[in-house]
Amino acid sequence: MIEKATGAKLGTIGIASPEDVSGAAATAREAQKKWAKVPGPKRGDVLREVSRLLVAHSAEIADQIVRETGSIRAKARWEVQITAREFLEAAALGSQAQGVLTATLDGGYQSIARRIPVGVIGIITPWNSPLILGARAIGPALAMGNAVIVKPDVQTPVAGGVSFARLLEEAGLPSGLFHVLPGGPETGAALVKEPLIDMISFTGSTRVGRQVGSIASGQLKRVSLELGGNNPYIVLDDADVEAAASAGAWGAFFHQGQICLTGGRHLVDQRVVDAYVEALVRKAKALVVGNPWDEKVQIGPIVNERQAANVQRIVAETIAKGAKLVTGGSRNGLFFEPTVITGVTPGMAAFDEERFGPVAVITAFRNDEEAIALANATDYGLVAAVVSANLARAQRIADGLHAGAVHINDQTVVHGVYGPIGGLGSSGNGFGHGTVSNADQFSEWQWITTRSQIPAYPF
Repeated sequence: MIEKATGAKLGTIGIASPEDVSGAAATAREAQKKWAKVPGPKRGDVLREVSRLLVAHSAEIADQIVRETGSIRAKARWEVQITAREFLEAAALGSQAQGVLTATLDGGYQSIARRIPVGVIGIITPWNSPLILGARAIGPALAMGNAVIVKPDVQTPVAGGVSFARLLEEAGLPSGLFHVLPGGPETGAALVKEPLIDMISFTGSTRVGRQVGSIASGQLKRVSLELGGNNPYIVLDDADVEAAASAGAWGAFFHQGQICLTGGRHLVDQRVVDAYVEALVRKAKALVVGNPWDEKVQIGPIVNERQAANVQRIVAETIAKGAKLVTGGSRNGLFFEPTVITGVTPGMAAFDEERFGPVAVITAFRNDEEAIALANATDYGLVAAVVSANLARAQRIADGLHAGAVHINDQTVVHGVYGPIGGLGSSGNGFGHGTVSNADQFSEWQWITTRSQIPAYPF
């Protein structure tokens, strides 16, 4: 493990082998049978204790997030707070109704549909927000009576894995129910292929997500995919330009733009585009880039050299095709300047590709219909945002957007514990993470009918 801002060695981790995956799955399956019989409220007690422990150890965990991901400390502290809330809400699942009494045709019997655990859940998490993106699956999966095997990214094995193991153990989770198996592609493939793992929850790139979905579907295995995004941030001509630029800067540059929800494609009405560019550039130039341990820093390092080089490639290719670099565009090692590019059109790399770097690209549009067309000119469909003083107009535009979430008068990086967060198109397969969808995602329906006696049949 390497500290992103300094290059200092943090430690050495083991990489789980396919044999490790099989062994963990066998242990988890046996433990899950007992856990499923524990009353839901009792399972919730364990998760509430995890939430309490997260708050108690918040400083230690936040510091580890800074070390492993390169995020600024404010982002790390926020991540811990949201994760504590994720576990509280997951704990409540066990106390909710676990089924329904359904209608019957003849009234001669009782018909119920109840939720039962899926079994063993394999959870594959990315490096950018390892605590939140792990918790939103781990908590609900355990609450619904499942066992869990987590494969954190090799760059964040503690923040995305070991931290959960320590918290759950201290909270009293029975042995064998939770496993952490760090690793790369081979470990992930073994997790997806393992017959004793009943479901895969994957958050990561679209490229890898396609592979995960293909392998899982071949085994008729349930799979939840939340993948990449190329998210539009639409600014209409009646918007408060200064406020819109502030929100746009946050959506584009927060955590160095390394969030799947990042709003990198700024689609701006041509009547206000010059004023918007001026305001956004002013905000980009004011941001402090450097070591995230410094509280004055707002932009930390890109996660690794490969990703930093890819961001630089996208910027260079876009400018070579005729776009204008207004500010930024260069880097010092892993530290990339907040960048604003104007005159970007479909067919340019910065318009077509997910950047995962602090790059805001601006495309002007002439009318609302063109804004919708530009927003939808992508295979992705994760999130979109519309800024306008006219709510009815903004809603009409929102109705035309192909996205799993649309935020009116806000930017795109909106993480809600409650609303379902899930992507359409190349951004996912429609599963949503959030309190309104977690119970269904991590359980299966079982139908049970009961009669007082066997009915008469004509055979």
